[in-house]
Amino acid sequence: MAETNGAEPGTAVETHTPSPVSAGVAVISDDAVENPGFPPYRPRVSDLDPEKAKQNERRVFWLFLASMIGSVFAVVAYIVFPIHEGDLESVRLNNLFLGLGFALGLLGIGFGTVHWSKSLMDGHDLVEQRHETRGKPETIARAAEIFTLGNKESGFTRRKLIRNGLIAALALAPLSAIVIFRDFAPADDPATLLKHTMWKKGTRLARDPNGLPIKASDVTLGSVFHVIPEDLHESDHPLEEKAKAAVLLMRLRPEDLNPSPEREDWAFRGIVAYSKICTHVGCPVALYEQQTHHLLCPCHQSQFDITREAAVIFGPAKRPLPQLPITVDDEGYLIAQSDFHEPVGPSFWERSL
Repeated sequence: MAETNGAEPGTAVETHTPSPVSAGVAVISDDAVENPGFPPYRPRVSDLDPEKAKQNERRVFWLFLASMIGSVFAVVAYIVFPIHEGDLESVRLNNLFLGLGFALGLLGIGFGTVHWSKSLMDGHDLVEQRHETRGKPETIARAAEIFTLGNKESGFTRRKLIRNGLIAALALAPLSAIVIFRDFAPADDPATLLKHTMWKKGTRLARDPNGLPIKASDVTLGSVFHVIPEDLHESDHPLEEKAKAAVLLMRLRPEDLNPSPEREDWAFRGIVAYSKICTHVGCPVALYEQQTHHLLCPCHQSQFDITREAAVIFGPAKRPLPQLPITVDDEGYLIAQSDFHEPVGPSFWERSL
């Protein structure tokens, strides 16, 4: 029934139904308020006085120079104030001066670019209408024109002092990070250190953490032991060296094992030892399923089959857990035949070898 809005009966009344608007498009209203526009541009001091412009240019350069000094200072501080194990004062000084260098290096570039844009780049206001982005030749030509105009307005090629200062500051900023990242690698041959752990021929296998040696008779069928070298708990080796030597010891029925020919003598009466460090990202593999003989990494659910030399059967790990060759000494204690024959830990370590 048509709505009359109080009109006389029989009189046609014209009604206006809003036209539907598609979702995601701008709505243009008939009664849109006209944009009043921007207030008139007020020239800056740099626009009116060439000497002031030169002063601002020098200020920007000094900020970039401060960034260069900060980047170099971070490298020097990292070398002059090294961290000594157990010395909290060395840690405090290293963090303090290293942080100051990083802060000055980054803030110098940040403040310099902001001051440059506010005091020297063209400050006029503009309105850019929305339009569809297309790869037409006209669009490409317009983009090139905009880049050329931006270069002209910023004065990047014209103001050589600022340009060279910015380039130098940006070149030096990553220097401190590169020096620190490079120092993460061992001072000695990285390949040798990554391939070897604290295990050596004749080292007894001991319980973690008490360091008591383990006899083969102590390892019952289906049991699992967390193992370290016997003298590890009394040594002064760095913590990362101790972590690389962590081992899991298990006993299976000898007929359940399927060793390759070169590993037939790496186990002793069904007792096998594998690295505890997952080959994915280095999490401790500590969950053993006795019925399936699977080891599970709790971090990302990689699973390793002990019956098949810890082969990966599920998860993101890309290679088996390294096996530690073991045997027994004259007193019946389990000992290592040698160190691991491959690098322990995440597979990405091998990329540096």
